[in-house]
Amino acid sequence: MRALLGPQPFGMFSGEPVFQATIQSPSGALAHILNWGAVIRDLQVPLLDGKLQRVVLGFDTFDPYPLQSPYFGALVGRYANRIAHGRFSLDGKDYQLNRNEGGKQTLHGGANGVSQRLWTVTDWNASSVTLALHLPDGDQGFPGAMNVRCTYSFGDNSTLRVEVEADTDAPTVANFAQHSYFNLDGSDDIRDHTLQIFASSYTPVSADLIPTGEIAPVETTPFDFQLPQLIGTHASASYDHNFVLSGTPRNGLRFAASLGARNGLEMQVHTSETGLQFYDGAMIAPSLAGLDGKRYGPHAGLCLEAQCFPDSPNQPHFPSAVLRPGETYRQHTEFRFYNR
Repeated sequence: MRALLGPQPFGMFSGEPVFQATIQSPSGALAHILNWGAVIRDLQVPLLDGKLQRVVLGFDTFDPYPLQSPYFGALVGRYANRIAHGRFSLDGKDYQLNRNEGGKQTLHGGANGVSQRLWTVTDWNASSVTLALHLPDGDQGFPGAMNVRCTYSFGDNSTLRVEVEADTDAPTVANFAQHSYFNLDGSDDIRDHTLQIFASSYTPVSADLIPTGEIAPVETTPFDFQLPQLIGTHASASYDHNFVLSGTPRNGLRFAASLGARNGLEMQVHTSETGLQFYDGAMIAPSLAGLDGKRYGPHAGLCLEAQCFPDSPNQPHFPSAVLRPGETYRQHTEFRFYNR
């Protein structure tokens, strides 16, 4: 590995400096991580010919992130995905949250969720960076003061590990997700990628993308990715849905999904989580100027967000997202890259 400098200034946010930390693996993979939103700004992995392939969407400079970014590369929470009407009850108490999705729902923790905050870099070396954030009691309407830690690290190969921990001083809910938009070959449209999701069921949603409460089989529907298929196979289908992951975890991780591109690059997602949100990037703004000036548009990238189910605080039969004092929330997700 070549020698890397520590976290470097990258911009300003609300009068405070934004830093970028670069980490890399012995295989040559590298990632640029911002302390704003714990964002993966850039992620590049080696191909068979040794050249680096960029595999995420992002921006060349900091300024577009607060104004234009649809959560490019961010860690989202304290409750990833949606909570219906921005309301839930816990231990007999009702909580009204910040509603940031058209005034209807709470999305990704509210308008000022963890993806919009400056984190503190608490540890860095050539292959790993750890960031920390304190959320006060009542922040965005959520109960409990919370301390969150996020570590991005490489091992010996082209696997980027994401580990999130959180604790609280009062009963609350916790659900974090890594929200990178992936594109494995730099094409304009990821619907030519091949996707496999190891899930035999999913959670159907209303017109507002809130789960109906049903857990439905994927078979005979456009949501059946149990065998690899082109994302664009069902031309009229749109994807922003939670999949119920199958299988027994091995070493604490489930094999959640596999994504492949025509350049022979494959990404596997392994996670400790029970759900995986597949979003096809249909709402990316047209002609958005991204990394190296590349113009992004709808379907320029896709998200595979390991998570607890959306709206779990209002769906008692969904896996619980409740976190109590003395407990530690933990998520471990790996993005593993291979050349086929």
